Amino acid sequence: MANEVIKLEEIKKSYYMGKQELQVLKGITLDILRNEYVALMGPSGSGKSTLMNILGCLDSPTAGTYILNGHDVSTMHDNELAEIRNKEIGFVFQQFNLLPRLSALENVALPLVYAGIPKKIRLEMAGEVLRKVDLSDRSHHKPNEMSGGQCQRVAIARALVNNPSIILADEPTGNLDSKTSHEIMNIFSKIHEEGNTVVLVTHEEDISNFAKRVIRLRDGLIESDKRKQAAVLV
Repeated sequence: MANEVIKLEEIKKSYYMGKQELQVLKGITLDILRNEYVALMGPSGSGKSTLMNILGCLDSPTAGTYILNGHDVSTMHDNELAEIRNKEIGFVFQQFNLLPRLSALENVALPLVYAGIPKKIRLEMAGEVLRKVDLSDRSHHKPNEMSGGQCQRVAIARALVNNPSIILADEPTGNLDSKTSHEIMNIFSKIHEEGNTVVLVTHEEDISNFAKRVIRLRDGLIESDKRKQAAVLV
Protein backbone atom coordinates (compact mmCIF):
# COMPACT_ATOMS: atom_id res chain seq x y z
CA MET A 1 0.00 0.00 0.00
CA ALA A 2 1.52 3.31 -1.10
CA ASN A 3 0.39 5.08 2.08
CA GLU A 4 2.73 3.04 4.31
CA VAL A 5 5.88 4.86 5.34
CA ILE A 6 7.07 2.00 7.58
CA LYS A 7 6.42 -1.70 6.93
CA LEU A 8 7.94 -4.31 9.25
CA GLU A 9 7.55 -8.05 8.56
CA GLU A 10 8.59 -10.53 11.27
CA ILE A 11 11.47 -8.37 12.55
CA LYS A 12 13.74 -10.24 14.94
CA LYS A 13 16.84 -9.04 16.75
CA SER A 14 19.24 -11.18 18.77
CA TYR A 15 22.47 -10.40 20.54
CA TYR A 16 25.08 -12.93 21.58
CA MET A 17 26.65 -13.03 25.04
CA GLY A 18 29.46 -15.48 24.36
CA LYS A 19 27.65 -18.47 22.86
CA GLN A 20 24.32 -17.61 24.43
CA GLU A 21 21.70 -15.99 22.19
CA LEU A 22 19.61 -13.20 23.74
CA GLN A 23 16.42 -12.63 21.74
CA VAL A 24 15.29 -9.00 22.14
CA LEU A 25 12.72 -8.76 19.32
CA LYS A 26 10.85 -11.98 18.61
CA GLY A 27 8.89 -11.20 15.43
CA ILE A 28 7.46 -7.71 15.06
CA THR A 29 5.02 -7.14 12.18
CA LEU A 30 3.83 -3.56 11.94
CA ASP A 31 2.67 -0.92 9.42
CA ILE A 32 2.84 2.80 10.12
CA LEU A 33 0.98 5.01 7.66
CA ARG A 34 2.01 8.41 6.35
CA ASN A 35 0.98 11.19 8.77
CA GLU A 36 0.34 8.82 11.70
CA TYR A 37 1.35 9.88 15.21
CA VAL A 38 2.49 6.78 17.09
CA ALA A 39 3.75 6.28 20.66
CA LEU A 40 5.87 3.18 21.38
CA MET A 41 5.60 2.12 25.00
CA GLY A 42 6.76 -0.76 27.15
CA PRO A 43 8.62 -1.57 30.34
CA SER A 44 12.41 -1.69 30.53
CA GLY A 45 13.60 -4.74 28.59
CA SER A 46 10.49 -4.88 26.39
CA GLY A 47 12.50 -4.21 23.21
CA LYS A 48 11.23 -0.69 22.50
CA SER A 49 14.72 0.89 22.36
CA THR A 50 15.96 -1.88 20.07
CA LEU A 51 12.91 -1.42 17.84
CA MET A 52 13.51 2.35 17.79
CA ASN A 53 17.13 1.78 16.72
CA ILE A 54 15.98 -0.47 13.87
CA LEU A 55 13.28 2.02 12.80
CA GLY A 56 15.96 4.73 12.81
CA CYS A 57 18.38 2.62 10.73
CA LEU A 58 20.89 2.81 13.60
CA ASP A 59 20.83 -1.00 13.80
CA SER A 60 19.86 -3.83 11.46
CA PRO A 61 17.50 -6.72 12.25
CA THR A 62 18.80 -10.28 12.61
CA ALA A 63 15.84 -11.47 10.51
CA GLY A 64 12.76 -10.02 8.83
CA THR A 65 12.08 -7.19 6.37
CA TYR A 66 11.94 -3.44 6.95
CA ILE A 67 10.63 -1.24 4.14
CA LEU A 68 11.06 2.50 4.83
CA ASN A 69 9.30 4.79 2.35
CA GLY A 70 9.72 2.22 -0.43
CA HIS A 71 13.35 1.31 0.41
CA ASP A 72 14.21 -2.16 1.73
CA VAL A 73 16.62 -1.13 4.48
CA SER A 74 16.83 -4.51 6.26
CA THR A 75 19.73 -5.69 4.05
CA MET A 76 21.58 -2.39 3.58
CA HIS A 77 25.21 -1.86 4.60
CA ASP A 78 26.36 0.91 6.95
CA ASN A 79 27.11 3.50 4.25
CA GLU A 80 23.71 3.01 2.61
CA LEU A 81 21.99 3.16 6.00
CA ALA A 82 23.77 6.44 6.82
CA GLU A 83 22.50 7.94 3.57
CA ILE A 84 18.91 6.77 4.21
CA ARG A 85 19.08 8.11 7.79
CA ASN A 86 20.09 11.55 6.57
CA LYS A 87 17.39 11.70 3.87
CA GLU A 88 14.44 9.92 5.44
CA ILE A 89 14.67 10.30 9.24
CA GLY A 90 14.69 13.24 11.63
CA PHE A 91 15.88 12.30 15.14
CA VAL A 92 15.00 13.97 18.43
CA PHE A 93 16.78 12.60 21.52
CA GLN A 94 16.33 13.00 25.27
CA GLN A 95 19.83 14.53 25.58
CA PHE A 96 19.27 17.05 22.70
CA ASN A 97 22.68 16.07 21.16
CA LEU A 98 23.50 19.64 20.09
CA LEU A 99 27.08 20.69 19.31
CA PRO A 100 28.09 23.11 22.10
CA ARG A 101 30.26 25.42 19.97
CA LEU A 102 27.63 25.99 17.28
CA SER A 103 24.75 28.46 17.42
CA ALA A 104 21.14 27.26 17.26
CA LEU A 105 21.05 28.19 13.56
CA GLU A 106 24.27 26.25 12.80
CA ASN A 107 23.08 23.21 14.78
CA VAL A 108 19.82 23.13 12.80
CA ALA A 109 21.70 23.46 9.49
CA LEU A 110 24.02 20.53 10.26
CA PRO A 111 22.09 17.76 8.42
CA LEU A 112 22.15 19.96 5.30
CA VAL A 113 25.96 20.04 5.37
CA TYR A 114 25.98 16.25 4.86
CA ALA A 115 23.39 16.68 2.09
CA GLY A 116 25.82 19.00 0.24
CA ILE A 117 23.57 22.09 0.26
CA PRO A 118 25.40 25.45 -0.11
CA LYS A 119 25.89 27.49 3.09
CA LYS A 120 23.63 30.44 2.22
CA ILE A 121 20.69 28.13 1.40
CA ARG A 122 21.42 25.96 4.48
CA LEU A 123 21.16 28.93 6.82
CA GLU A 124 17.97 30.19 5.14
CA MET A 125 16.35 26.74 5.51
CA ALA A 126 17.52 26.50 9.14
CA GLY A 127 16.08 29.95 9.89
CA GLU A 128 12.74 28.89 8.42
CA VAL A 129 12.38 25.84 10.68
CA LEU A 130 13.51 27.81 13.75
CA ARG A 131 10.55 30.09 13.03
CA LYS A 132 8.28 27.02 13.02
CA VAL A 133 9.34 26.18 16.58
CA ASP A 134 9.11 29.83 17.73
CA LEU A 135 12.83 30.24 18.30
CA SER A 136 13.94 32.84 15.74
CA ASP A 137 15.02 35.18 18.56
CA ARG A 138 17.53 32.57 19.82
CA SER A 139 19.07 31.68 16.46
CA HIS A 140 22.55 33.01 17.34
CA HIS A 141 22.62 31.63 20.89
CA LYS A 142 24.71 28.58 21.77
CA PRO A 143 23.22 25.62 23.71
CA ASN A 144 24.68 26.78 27.07
CA GLU A 145 22.85 30.11 26.61
CA MET A 146 19.46 28.43 26.30
CA SER A 147 17.05 26.55 28.59
CA GLY A 148 16.43 22.80 28.24
CA GLY A 149 13.12 23.48 26.50
CA GLN A 150 14.77 25.85 24.03
CA CYS A 151 17.53 23.29 23.32
CA GLN A 152 14.88 20.65 22.59
CA ARG A 153 13.15 23.07 20.19
CA VAL A 154 16.48 23.46 18.37
CA ALA A 155 16.76 19.66 18.21
CA ILE A 156 13.23 19.42 16.78
CA ALA A 157 14.04 22.08 14.18
CA ARG A 158 17.19 20.14 13.22
CA ALA A 159 15.07 16.98 12.82
CA LEU A 160 12.68 18.83 10.48
CA VAL A 161 15.19 20.73 8.35
CA ASN A 162 15.67 18.20 5.53
CA ASN A 163 11.96 17.36 5.34
CA PRO A 164 12.29 13.70 6.38
CA SER A 165 9.71 10.92 5.90
CA ILE A 166 9.49 10.32 9.65
CA ILE A 167 10.36 12.11 12.88
CA LEU A 168 11.67 9.66 15.51
CA ALA A 169 11.63 11.04 19.05
CA ASP A 170 13.27 8.99 21.81
CA GLU A 171 12.02 10.10 25.28
CA PRO A 172 12.08 13.74 24.04
CA THR A 173 10.72 15.13 27.32
CA GLY A 174 12.81 12.93 29.64
CA ASN A 175 15.01 15.83 30.81
CA LEU A 176 12.29 18.48 31.06
CA ASP A 177 9.84 19.60 33.74
CA SER A 178 6.14 18.90 33.20
CA LYS A 179 5.21 22.41 31.96
CA THR A 180 8.06 22.45 29.42
CA SER A 181 7.27 18.83 28.45
CA HIS A 182 3.73 19.81 27.50
CA GLU A 183 5.01 22.80 25.49
CA ILE A 184 7.35 20.47 23.58
CA MET A 185 4.56 17.93 23.00
CA ASN A 186 2.31 20.69 21.66
CA ILE A 187 5.06 21.40 19.09
CA PHE A 188 5.02 17.71 18.07
CA SER A 189 1.23 17.91 17.71
CA LYS A 190 1.64 20.92 15.43
CA ILE A 191 4.29 19.09 13.38
CA HIS A 192 1.90 16.14 13.00
CA GLU A 193 -0.97 18.44 11.96
CA GLU A 194 1.29 19.84 9.21
CA GLY A 195 1.47 16.36 7.66
CA ASN A 196 4.54 14.77 9.27
CA THR A 197 4.75 11.16 10.49
CA VAL A 198 5.83 11.10 14.14
CA VAL A 199 7.03 8.04 16.10
CA LEU A 200 7.64 8.67 19.78
CA VAL A 201 9.22 6.38 22.40
CA THR A 202 8.07 7.18 25.92
CA HIS A 203 7.37 5.46 29.23
CA GLU A 204 5.09 8.29 30.42
CA GLU A 205 1.33 7.82 29.99
CA ASP A 206 0.57 11.57 29.89
CA ILE A 207 3.08 12.02 27.05
CA SER A 208 1.62 9.06 25.11
CA ASN A 209 -1.80 10.76 25.34
CA PHE A 210 -0.66 13.22 22.68
CA ALA A 211 -0.28 10.39 20.13
CA LYS A 212 -3.15 9.08 17.99
CA ARG A 213 -1.99 5.45 18.23
CA VAL A 214 -0.25 3.64 21.09
CA ILE A 215 1.75 0.43 20.51
CA ARG A 216 2.79 -1.41 23.66
CA LEU A 217 5.66 -3.91 23.64
CA ARG A 218 6.36 -6.65 26.15
CA ASP A 219 9.08 -9.32 26.01
CA GLY A 220 10.00 -8.50 22.40
CA LEU A 221 6.48 -8.73 21.01
CA ILE A 222 3.59 -6.31 20.41
CA GLU A 223 1.23 -6.64 23.37
CA SER A 224 -1.37 -4.15 22.11
CA ASP A 225 -1.86 -1.67 19.26
CA LYS A 226 -4.64 0.87 19.69
CA ARG A 227 -5.63 3.85 17.60
CA LYS A 228 -7.40 6.53 19.59
CA GLN A 229 -8.47 10.14 19.72
CA ALA A 230 -5.65 11.89 21.55
CA ALA A 231 -6.44 14.01 24.58
CA VAL A 232 -5.55 17.64 23.91
CA LEU A 233 -3.33 18.89 26.71
CA VAL A 234 -2.50 22.56 26.95
